Amino acid sequence: MNYAMGENEKMGSIKLRLQLMMFLQYFVWGAWFVTLGVFLGAHGEGSVEVLFSDGFIGAAYGTAAIGAMVSPFFIGMIADRFFSSEKVLAALHFAGACILLYLSTITDQSTFWWILVIYFLCYMPTLSLTNSLSMHHLKDPSREFPGVRVLGTIGWIAAGLFIGYLSIGTTTWPMVVAATAQFVLAGYCLVLPHTPPNSKGESASIAKVLGLDALKLLEERSFAIFVIGSFLIAIPLQFYYNYTPPFLAGRSEVVGEAASFMSMGQMSEIFFMLLMPFFFIRLGVKKMLLIGILAWAIRYALFGFSVDLSNNYYMLLIGILLHGVCYDFFFVTGQLYVDKKADPKIRGAAQGFIAFVTLGVGAFIGAMFSAYVEIESKTGFLNMVEGEIAWRNFWLVPALGAFLVLILFALTFKEDGGKEEMGSSGEEPAKEGAT
Repeated sequence: MNYAMGENEKMGSIKLRLQLMMFLQYFVWGAWFVTLGVFLGAHGEGSVEVLFSDGFIGAAYGTAAIGAMVSPFFIGMIADRFFSSEKVLAALHFAGACILLYLSTITDQSTFWWILVIYFLCYMPTLSLTNSLSMHHLKDPSREFPGVRVLGTIGWIAAGLFIGYLSIGTTTWPMVVAATAQFVLAGYCLVLPHTPPNSKGESASIAKVLGLDALKLLEERSFAIFVIGSFLIAIPLQFYYNYTPPFLAGRSEVVGEAASFMSMGQMSEIFFMLLMPFFFIRLGVKKMLLIGILAWAIRYALFGFSVDLSNNYYMLLIGILLHGVCYDFFFVTGQLYVDKKADPKIRGAAQGFIAFVTLGVGAFIGAMFSAYVEIESKTGFLNMVEGEIAWRNFWLVPALGAFLVLILFALTFKEDGGKEEMGSSGEEPAKEGAT
C-alpha cells in the first residue's frame, strides 16, 4: 500500500512538472506571436515610423510554417536519435530566447524576416518534443495527456491577458517578455524527467521523417479527400492568426486590447474540447468536419460584415468564440480520424504527414496568400479607400474560400466508419501549432 502511495505521489509530481512545462511552452508563444501583427501594422505604410511594407505581416507569420516544415527533419534525424529530449529542449529554448531578444532590436525588414525564420527553426521542434516527452512519462497518455496539454492553452490565455493588461502590443516589449519567459523555460527543462532519445540506433530516412510511409493511405478515396480538404482549409486559417490582431487593434474602442480579446477564443477551445466525445457519438466524423469548416466561413463573414456596423461588438465576439469549433471540430477531429484510419505501424507517420501538409505547406501558402490579399485590399482591386485596408473585402476572401472547401467536402467526402467507431476512443490527440 505504501509503495502504491509512493508511486502515485511520484506520478503526481511528474505530471505537475509536465504541466508547468506546457504552461511555459505556450506562454512564450502566446506572449508575442498574437501581437506581432499589431506591432508590424503599427509600423507599416502610413504610420509615423515606417519600418515594414504592405504584405509583410503575412510574410512574417509565414516563417512559423517554414519552421513547421523543417522541424520533422530535426526531430527525426537528430533529436530522436542522439540526445535526450530535456537537453534538446533546454538548448533550443535558450537559443530561441537569445534570438527573440535580438529580434526586438531590429528595424530592418529583411533582417527581421530572416531572424524570424531562425527563431522558428528553434521553436517549432519544441512543440513535438514537449508532446513526446510528456507521453513518455505518462502511464496512460490517452487519458492523462489532455490534462497536461490543457495547461498549454491556459498558458497562451495567461500570456494574452498579461500583454493586454500592459497595453504594449504595438511595441517590441512582448518579445522581451516572451524571451524572459523562454530563458526561464530553458533552465526549467534541465530539471525535467530524463527522457532518452526514442529512436537511438535506428536508421533514418527522409521518407520516415516526413511520414511518407503513410502515403499508401491516399489510395483510399475518402482519406485522399480528407488530406486535400485539410490542406485547403489550412490556407484561410492563416488569415485569422495573421490579421485578426491588427484588425481588432483598429477597433480597440469596441473590444479593448486585441490580445486579451482574442484569448477568449482559447477559452472556448477548452470548452469545446471537453464536449468533443459527446459530439463524436452523436454526429460522426463527417458532420464534425463540416461543422468545423462552416464555422470558419461564418467567423470570417462576421468579421467582414461587422466593418459596416457601428455597434459590432457581439459580431466580433461571436467570431472569436467560434475558435473552439473552428479548431477542435476540424483539426482535432481530423487527427482522431487519421488515428483511426492508419495502421498502428504507420500511425505516427500518418500524423506527421498531416502536420507537414497543414501546419507546414498549407500554412505557408496561406500566409503568402493573406499577404497578397492585404495588398490588394489596400491598394489593388479589393480596395475602396486608397491607403486603407478594405477590411470587409479582405475578410470575405477567406470566408468564400472556406465556403468552397465546405461544398467540396460535403459532396465528395464519405465517412467509412460509423459514429460509434469514431466516438469509441477516449484518446486525445497531441495538438501542435498555434492553439
